[in-house]
Amino acid sequence: MKTTSVKLLLFSVILFGVSLSASAQIYVKVRPVMPIVVQTERPSAAHVWIGEEWNEEGGNYRYSGGYWGNPPHPGERWYPGHWNHHRTHGDQWIRGGWRR
Repeated sequence: MKTTSVKLLLFSVILFGVSLSASAQIYVKVRPVMPIVVQTERPSAAHVWIGEEWNEEGGNYRYSGGYWGNPPHPGERWYPGHWNHHRTHGDQWIRGGWRR
């Protein structure tokens, strides 16, 4: 009885983890339109312009770019996000991020 309960619990945990990772992917058939954003004056030489960037929100994408970002650690560079096209599912946004 105890081993059956442990196996059932382990199976449930694995199933839950797989379902979370599968639900994190959002595909769209038509890419959202990026709004026109006026690039303001650079606050300092360390700041980098973060242009096109999208966040997942309620099964869709919401624009969150158009701002000056400061690297969290010295020597890091901003790598912009991009759209990845999948033949059958549509387009998916791959987030940008800071890297060494």
